[in-house]
Amino acid sequence: MLRVITLILCATTFFGCSSSEKKALTPEAMYKRALEFEEDDRFEEAIRRYQEIRSKFPYSSQALEAELAIADVYYKQESFPESQAAYLTFKDLHPRHPKIAYVFHRYAMSVYMQLPDTIDRDLSVSPEAVLAFTDVIKKFPGSEFVKEAEEKRTELVKKMAEKEIYIADFYFKKKMYVSSLGRFETAAKEYLGLGFDEKILARATISAVRSGQMVKARGYAEKLESLGKLTSEGQLALSEARK
Repeated sequence: MLRVITLILCATTFFGCSSSEKKALTPEAMYKRALEFEEDDRFEEAIRRYQEIRSKFPYSSQALEAELAIADVYYKQESFPESQAAYLTFKDLHPRHPKIAYVFHRYAMSVYMQLPDTIDRDLSVSPEAVLAFTDVIKKFPGSEFVKEAEEKRTELVKKMAEKEIYIADFYFKKKMYVSSLGRFETAAKEYLGLGFDEKILARATISAVRSGQMVKARGYAEKLESLGKLTSEGQLALSEARK
């Protein structure tokens, strides 16, 4: 009788453990555990757990949420190239997801966060960030992300203008007027209306005069004069163009 009772207890324990193990292996339980690691800032382990859900239960709803969670964890740990790639993949594969506006915005922010703080460094990814924020504004006009997207886009366009002027000024100060004119012309085409108009047009005018391109000089001088009240640099540019 004692042996029978022992066998029953063992069997109960075995099946109980087996049931617990099966429960622990459900996608819901695995997702909950991965989320706990994420909340504890154990990001690498959280990513590993989310990836495991996608591998073992690829057709579950948790697999889809794990895919987005991986992008979020990369963003939290400031691995912005990785979060950019993850959000891009998600928005391409799941364009009808309920959080798709959030995904577009986080993709834009991932690009933005890779930019340096100063204009004397590489800003080559700025156009991509501008386009990404523009997508948020145009595709999700009623979303909560529009205001920040507009602010970031404006900030980036101003930085791009400052960068172009910074390079143009380098050539201008070196008296390399053909090169400075090319840069100021680009600024005049793309960045007027951002608070730099007089400087751009004045230096474009002077660069054109000093490189012997008087037709261009007079054209920029007319635009400069239309601004109204000018500083001494603007007045100097008009004076040179009229000689």
